[in-house]
Amino acid sequence: MDSKPYKEQVVDLLYWRDTQRSGVVFGASLFLLLSLSVCSIVSVLAYVALALLSVTITFRIYKGILQAVQKSEEGHPFKMYLEQDVSVPSDLVHKYSEGALRHLNTGIKELRRLFLVEDLIDSLKFAILMWILTYIGALFNGLTLLIMGLVGVFSWPIIYEKHQTQIDHYYGMVTSQVKDVVGKIQAKVPGMAKAKAE
Repeated sequence: MDSKPYKEQVVDLLYWRDTQRSGVVFGASLFLLLSLSVCSIVSVLAYVALALLSVTITFRIYKGILQAVQKSEEGHPFKMYLEQDVSVPSDLVHKYSEGALRHLNTGIKELRRLFLVEDLIDSLKFAILMWILTYIGALFNGLTLLIMGLVGVFSWPIIYEKHQTQIDHYYGMVTSQVKDVVGKIQAKVPGMAKAKAE
């Protein structure tokens, strides 16, 4: 069992520190998402369960035949795994459910703030984001976006690590251009410049 904290394990996974583990997680996740784009979730879960059962049943029969031929008393091949405790600790459930509830409440408060226009600039930014998402939604479905996100999550950290200086340079240029445009818009729209000054 890995003794590293959970966050370090995720960082190691995304930065491909252990290429075999990262490859397995990335490949399995991508295969699952691509399968979901072709079949329903019920079919995908059933096929995955059947594939797993096929492997375990075949291995169990193979070990049983091997034990009978060699006349050994090794016992059940999965005995070690059958004896492990797989129950989820209640304190872990409480810890994560409390964290999820905190995030949910924060999200609800933020949505209330945006929809009821507490800050005009933030609500306009949110409206522009939603408008952009209508075009993205017309081009891609949610599953395609998940696949693209998965590929991005596993490729972006390693690309950024190798080309950090160039990426930071261009990011700085884009950020300054965006700030200039937003500043010009705020200066031309009445009431916005005064609200930002306060």
